[in-house]
Amino acid sequence: MDLLCTAYSNSDDDEDPEPEPEPEPEPAPDPGRCTFSLPPPKLPKRDIPPASFPREAPIPGRYISKRERALSGQSTQVTVETPNPPVINNSPVIGSVSESDIPVDILKSLKNGKKQSPQSLSVALPGHTKAVNSINWSPIHTHLLASAGMDHTVCVWNVWSKSRGEKKLARAFKFHNAAVKDVKWSPRGGSLVSCGYDCCSRLVDVEKGQEIRRFEEDQVVGAIKFHPHNHNMFLSGGSKGRIRLWDVRVGKVVHDYIRNLGQVLDVEFSTNGKQFVSSSDVSGGNVSENSIVVWDVSRQIPLSNQLAFPLVATVNMKHEIVYVEAYTCPCIRRHPVDPCFVAQSNGNYIAIFSSISPFKLDKYKRFESHAVSGFPIKCNFSMDGEKLASGSSDGSIYYYSYRSSQLVRKIKAYDHACIDVEFHPVFPDVIASCSWNGDVSVFE
Repeated sequence: MDLLCTAYSNSDDDEDPEPEPEPEPEPAPDPGRCTFSLPPPKLPKRDIPPASFPREAPIPGRYISKRERALSGQSTQVTVETPNPPVINNSPVIGSVSESDIPVDILKSLKNGKKQSPQSLSVALPGHTKAVNSINWSPIHTHLLASAGMDHTVCVWNVWSKSRGEKKLARAFKFHNAAVKDVKWSPRGGSLVSCGYDCCSRLVDVEKGQEIRRFEEDQVVGAIKFHPHNHNMFLSGGSKGRIRLWDVRVGKVVHDYIRNLGQVLDVEFSTNGKQFVSSSDVSGGNVSENSIVVWDVSRQIPLSNQLAFPLVATVNMKHEIVYVEAYTCPCIRRHPVDPCFVAQSNGNYIAIFSSISPFKLDKYKRFESHAVSGFPIKCNFSMDGEKLASGSSDGSIYYYSYRSSQLVRKIKAYDHACIDVEFHPVFPDVIASCSWNGDVSVFE
């Protein structure tokens, strides 16, 4: 102890620090006494939350230890701003189908059935990316037009909406998995049926943009038609020559019409709905007697042996006269007033048949100025039946007088083939058309 006191008493701040004193030796244990040491007591662990001190941003390039990274992850969450992904609208509801978007003067004209608007009703409707196979005006909501395309899409257009261009597209239904061949509005006007290469027909609620029912088949469905009086029934015809009558309420087949037919190209009901006419492809073999057939709807039997075009006249013991010409007919349309129907022929003319048994061909009257050239060209009557319009492979619309069968007018509409045409149900001078390159138009 004296040495330690002396060392501390003589120390000076300016002098070097003295070495620390050695610890005092512990007293030697008593050999006659038993000693042992207890372990230090274990204190209970307390859950101490990590201190939430504000941390400075790390200096770029400085090493950050694993412990620092863990603590920084617990205390703060660094949000990194990323660019928003592109918004993909998969909803079929694009615009409005309401009449409220139509100019007042056009809406009044639609209600009155007369053209009173000073503005033109001609409209271009871009939207399809591939060929358009069919168009159809709504019979109730006459400002709406449906179109079916090879781009798997069924479009519904609010034709005279105040919007412009593609903004007139109100619905874009992509329920089909393949190209769409045909589309028809229900006579009630609130829904439509479409069919195509995915071997089914689809019933869609236009207002809600929802598929209501699907009608699956074992063939590509190429043509559909609603019954003129029973609006719950529609016909479908397909690639295997099978024609079926469906009930939309239950989604089941009511009648199946079976005959050795080629691919069914079109179907059309008679005015009274008791018969229908089918057109089939005859290019696959010697089946020209099945080119055009008239069927009894309820009895499911053909009423005609065959209907075709005058090349050779022969006598049939069961029926009077058979006219044979091996041309396919991509379109059948009944006259809205007279008891007859027309057939678009790949022979580049339109022929007329009586819709009364024995369903004879009118050999003295046909419409021939346009060209078909293998395209599925369609034709249609005006509502009063006085005009017949047809598309053409040269991209023009041809207007014929039904009474005289003379060409009245020709409109160059497209650079590609004009596939389908249909008169407006209210405006007699307005016609819709579509083309092989995807254009849809309305002409006045």
